[in-house]
Amino acid sequence: MKKEVDYKSAYFKKILMCLYDILAVNLAAVLTVVIVYDGFVYTDVLFQRAIPVTVIFIVLLWAFRVYSSMWEYAGSKELLSIFGAVLIGGITSIAVDIIMSNFHFASSGLHNGCFSLNFYVLFTVFVGVFVAGMRLAYRMTRRIGKTQYLKKKDKLDRVMIVGAGDMGMIIISELEANNFTKGKPVIAVDDNPLKVGSRIRGVPVKGNCNQIPELAQRYKIDTIIVCLPSVSSERQTEILRRAVETGCKLKTSPSLLEMTDGDEGKSRIRDVNITDLLSRPEVKLNPSVCKYLYDQVVLVTGGGGSIGSELCRQIAKYSPKKIVVFDIYENNAYLLKMQFRSHGDDVPELEVRIGSVRDEARLREVFDEFHPTVIFHAAAHKHVPLMEDSPHEAVKNNIFGTYNLAKTAMEYKVNRFVSISTDKAVNPANVMGATKRVTEMIIQYFGRKCNNSTIFTAVRFGNVLGSNGSVIPIFTEQIINGGPVTVTHPDIQRYFMTIPEAAQLVTQAGGIANGGEIFVLDMGEPVKILSLAENLIRLSGYKPYTEIDIKFSGLRPGEKLYEELVLDEESDSLKMTANNKIFVTKPLKMNDADFEKKLDILRSAGMDEIRGVLKTIVPNFREPEELNGEIIMNSASDKDV
Repeated sequence: MKKEVDYKSAYFKKILMCLYDILAVNLAAVLTVVIVYDGFVYTDVLFQRAIPVTVIFIVLLWAFRVYSSMWEYAGSKELLSIFGAVLIGGITSIAVDIIMSNFHFASSGLHNGCFSLNFYVLFTVFVGVFVAGMRLAYRMTRRIGKTQYLKKKDKLDRVMIVGAGDMGMIIISELEANNFTKGKPVIAVDDNPLKVGSRIRGVPVKGNCNQIPELAQRYKIDTIIVCLPSVSSERQTEILRRAVETGCKLKTSPSLLEMTDGDEGKSRIRDVNITDLLSRPEVKLNPSVCKYLYDQVVLVTGGGGSIGSELCRQIAKYSPKKIVVFDIYENNAYLLKMQFRSHGDDVPELEVRIGSVRDEARLREVFDEFHPTVIFHAAAHKHVPLMEDSPHEAVKNNIFGTYNLAKTAMEYKVNRFVSISTDKAVNPANVMGATKRVTEMIIQYFGRKCNNSTIFTAVRFGNVLGSNGSVIPIFTEQIINGGPVTVTHPDIQRYFMTIPEAAQLVTQAGGIANGGEIFVLDMGEPVKILSLAENLIRLSGYKPYTEIDIKFSGLRPGEKLYEELVLDEESDSLKMTANNKIFVTKPLKMNDADFEKKLDILRSAGMDEIRGVLKTIVPNFREPEELNGEIIMNSASDKDV
């Protein structure tokens, strides 16, 4: 019913517009005669030409889709349509007068039955002004009315535009088109000194980006929109961090390349999220490196998890024959399958099989069914405090699950095996980290055992933003609940990267592996968890410590203050690969027979014996109290210096 009413209303508006244009054309003719010929003359001529000339103008305006435009949101395109129709109409009216002069205008006193050139020029101008003017007046009236209503209803946000370039102009236009419901641009800032003091679509450029806090306070800014698509990621991060300090709401725009025709109906402004505050240069991918995935059957263990599912999405880009997800947890795996199915034939076939890497018999069933040629091993227990309480489960899943999978892969002559490791495997201070270090050793052990007939490799990286159990979702929930946000220690630091970035680099590393290497991903600079919590609170629209409190809960069992990415004995062999975000270390020398014996001892070790046995396999596995004590002492001595 509502749609029918809207349709009738739109049709009625078009009729009114058409009637107005009929009046405008004839009023323009009368007014032009009065001005050009000093009086109301040639009335008979005006009357005789009124119908054909008016019909011509209305048909042209209709043909130029002037009546289809929504004039509340009209711009330069709509005005050009009007003037195009009017110009052709003005020229055509001359032809009409010439034709009709042969029948009616012979005794009119007009030269050759036509008006003067001045008449036709002025007549055309008047028609254009009358037709366009009414629509612009309608647009202005509607906007002013809405703005006044919004002012009475609720105070409009005062907006600072960061970046007085093309994107800044686009964003200001978008805010105008939405009647400033998303905020009214008050000032702009730009690092180009030539722009300071000028205006962009009427908005004054008052300073540079370093003055954001000062100008935000002076002009009582509520929202800051960063429009810097071409600025380096490092500078963008610096500007965003400066803007966060103001306490204003933060939004950002996409790059110009991200704005496609298909996005015209969508807002080009989005909220700034915590990943925007991490200085992460763009990952440059080399698609040719991932050709090893083409037309292959790829098995992803833990494929329903946050890392595993993103790996599946990245792998799908390289046209494998089939992706097989092997996971113990059915819900996430099922959701991933439904996502793939919704894309139809645009993505490769994805199969899900439920099972655990602990179960060697189940692994063989899956290998017999699909015969995978490439494996990405992402299945693991990863929560440090939980594994401190259940070390036996960490050993069974992380160590012997990896052993079972690697052994089966070797027997079935899989081409490549890529295992996901962690920075917690470096100088581990907990059971989880120690088990992941052992998995790296298992990968290298099987590489030697099969003489690299299967290329075994591991990829080591730090925390992944947004993954299951990461600090961001936990902090976000605490903020939603009103706080406090709990941080374990004021000095704790971690390396971070996004899930897509991690998955992209893992697939790249798999393509450049020769066997036995451990690849280390460039994680940038470590981030203080306290700073992360403070910024997340600010991005949520609150002030840390006053509106949302932060409390320190103390280090959890097995938790280190700092993480590392490379062992001391690996540092001399660490080299950059062709991808400057991926580094590689040479395999460390190992006594395979001794390693096998220690694994046998670990397999039968009791709960109280596991830590001791792990320390015999991973000599640099030390208790967290010992490692953290050294870090605190070194930090204190550095401050004294």
